[in-house]
Amino acid sequence: MDRRRFLACALAAAPLGATPLRVAAQPAPSPRHRALLDLAREQVARADAHLWRRDMAAIADFGLHSAESRFHIVNLESGTVRSLLVAHGSGSDPEHDGWLNAYSNLVDSWATSRGAYLTWEWYEGIYGTSMRLTGLEADNSNVFDRAIVMHAATYATPAHVARWGKAGRSNGCFALDPAELPAALYQLGGGRLIYADTLGIGADGTRGAVPPQPPVDFESAIALRRAQAAERAAEHGGEVPDSSSDPAIFN
Repeated sequence: MDRRRFLACALAAAPLGATPLRVAAQPAPSPRHRALLDLAREQVARADAHLWRRDMAAIADFGLHSAESRFHIVNLESGTVRSLLVAHGSGSDPEHDGWLNAYSNLVDSWATSRGAYLTWEWYEGIYGTSMRLTGLEADNSNVFDRAIVMHAATYATPAHVARWGKAGRSNGCFALDPAELPAALYQLGGGRLIYADTLGIGADGTRGAVPPQPPVDFESAIALRRAQAAERAAEHGGEVPDSSSDPAIFN
């Protein structure tokens, strides 16, 4: 999709232009939305020195199952929240039951990293228009080196969840529904905050307990993954074949 058409889709999906003279009455925020607004304000204040824009932020609540809309785009000016599906990393969920077991900042972990992220610019990659990110904390300091970004993925759509009962898994990226991505990039790009953590914020605004998950031996998983990559490289004359569409990872 060319940039002009992409921007048109984003603007149509998420108009942020001039305020109308008469604004329709808005319903009171739900308990969950109030909790998300409070958390977004808290995290924006905490990361304030690193941010370029503070009007919008996103909260990725990996304390919820991947079948739930747990990527919350919070408009701090209007007090509204829009919630989308988002995938977590396959390394964080090796048994692929839809629950995140653990976070990792290690290269080749294919895991989700916890903490505050700063959004950068858009770029054109293998998933189309995507957005670079950088980590602001020790727990996600390798985000840029790991090429953890926000991109589109058909395994993070309602249709995929309806079929499989869960979203697919990324290699640690924030993978969103392709139909929702243009608006998300438009609203969150250019120096805004994404905060990821195990929160489990329910409809009543309180935090629920995540079902017990087995631990993840990231070092062993990384060693095995690298050995397998070396074998594939040897079989292909030194070139590692692209595994980005491997259904074992993403379905």
